[in-house]
Amino acid sequence: MTTFALDERLAKDTLLLSDLPLCRALLMLDARYPWVVLVPRRAALSEVFELTTDDQQQLWREAGQLGQMMKTAFNGDKLNIATLGNVVSQLHVHVVIRHHDDEAWPAPVWGYGRAEPYTPNKQQTMQARLSALIETLDLR
Repeated sequence: MTTFALDERLAKDTLLLSDLPLCRALLMLDARYPWVVLVPRRAALSEVFELTTDDQQQLWREAGQLGQMMKTAFNGDKLNIATLGNVVSQLHVHVVIRHHDDEAWPAPVWGYGRAEPYTPNKQQTMQARLSALIETLDLR
């Protein structure tokens, strides 16, 4: 049996926030957007349909609740939840808060411009805000 391991590129582009019942929640290192990546802690998956039915429901529960909380907390105009996997094939879900005045609007954030690194202070603040939101989720 293969064990869960985070793809090297995801590990390089993110920071750990928390482990949810199914997913590892990661902060995307791009200060332009409130952006979390959820990675189901299951080995060798690239597609949602490869999850069990229960895990699929849990994935959307985690993404939906987190996205709703983030949209409120960051006063978002739109919530983007997406699985792409064209560059990183490991199954992962992007949860991104969008604002009408963000640099990519209305285009997708993927492949638009360059990621803007967090300053150490802003990174700590964002990690703390998102970790606090995650603590309030009811993911049973």
